[in-house]
Amino acid sequence: MPASQTLDVPHARLAYRSTGTGPLAVYAHGALSSRDHERRSGFLDWSPIAAAGLRLVEYDARGHGESTGRPVEADYAYPALADDLRALCDHLAPGDRVHAIGSSMGAATVLHAALAEPERFDRLVLAMPGVAWQAREGRREGLRAAARSVEQQGKTALVTAMRLGRPPILADTDFPPVFDVSQELMPTVLRAAAANDLPDPQALRQLPHPTLVLAWDTDPSHPVATAEALAELLPGAAAHISRDLADIRTWGARAAEFLAG
Repeated sequence: MPASQTLDVPHARLAYRSTGTGPLAVYAHGALSSRDHERRSGFLDWSPIAAAGLRLVEYDARGHGESTGRPVEADYAYPALADDLRALCDHLAPGDRVHAIGSSMGAATVLHAALAEPERFDRLVLAMPGVAWQAREGRREGLRAAARSVEQQGKTALVTAMRLGRPPILADTDFPPVFDVSQELMPTVLRAAAANDLPDPQALRQLPHPTLVLAWDTDPSHPVATAEALAELLPGAAAHISRDLADIRTWGARAAEFLAG
């Protein structure tokens, strides 16, 4: 496995890993996760993208995995995370249009980055977009409660709760076995997630990029309804919904075929 490299951004150092050669495709993972955490999950495998003739760069969001961060909520707002993604693209492929792939928090990061600088991106892959807009209101207090739980009981309590609350489609997996955010930073990251949301729907209608939306069923935190709404809002989007684990494992190949055009 290639060694990690780093990029300094304001108030953080991002760790990333590059595989393959060709046009750049950057992958952003979900909240409380990391590159290695997703690899250990056994079903989120984006390696077919590199095999399809692209340079795949996977990075840890600030405060996650091997990347550093500080306990400041504003640092984990989606627009701030989008700035990190854009900085990484500028570092790796200055002046070139790049592909962007994101899961959950990473999908939101990609959308905010594409709105901030649409000409920077070519094709987008949005996996597991989270509950959004009006439907997100009920999710916010749950995230704040999780932050308080970590402060009072440590992050082990949250790991246990997440195991018990695993969506049925993931019942035969051990995802997530751990969180790749320190106990010190986790309450800050959770409170920032409570305040975050996908971009305004009307703004999304302006994005011109061909987009593949990937979702799985039975997960109220990442509902099919959000994926379907994005597929309707984004002019160049199509959605694929997985109903079982075997189909989720095709996402890497589906993304590779889509990005290779």
